[in-house]
Amino acid sequence: MRRSRALVKSIAHAYHGLTSAFHSERNFQIQFLCALLAVSAAWYWPLLKYERIVIVLIAVSVLVLELMNSVLERLADASSARLSPIVKEIKDMMAGAVLLTALAAVGLGIYIFSPHFSLTLCDIIDLC
Repeated sequence: MRRSRALVKSIAHAYHGLTSAFHSERNFQIQFLCALLAVSAAWYWPLLKYERIVIVLIAVSVLVLELMNSVLERLADASSARLSPIVKEIKDMMAGAVLLTALAAVGLGIYIFSPHFSLTLCDIIDLC
C-alpha cells in the first residue's frame, strides 16, 4: 500500500512538472502542438507500423529535450546572478541540441509523410 501511494505521488509530481513546462515555456507549447499534429497525422494516413513508431519517438524526443533545456536554463539562472560567458554557452548548446532534434523531426516527417501528401493532393485536385 505504501509503495502504491509513493508511485501515485511520483506520477503527480511528474504531471505537475509537465503542466508547469506547458504553461511557462512557449517553445514547449509549440513543440507539443507540432507533436500532437504529427502523431495524429500518423494515425490518419495509412503508415506502416515502424513509420508510426518513428513519428512518436522523434516527437517525444523533441519534447524531452526541450524539457531538459528548460531545466538546465533554470538551473543556470538560479546559480548565477548574471549571465556569465560559460552559462551563455551552456544555454546556447542546449538550444542547439533542441534545434538539431527538431530539424531531424521535420526531415523525418517530410520523408515519411510526403508520399501521402501527394496522394491526398491528387485526390483533392483530381489531376492525377
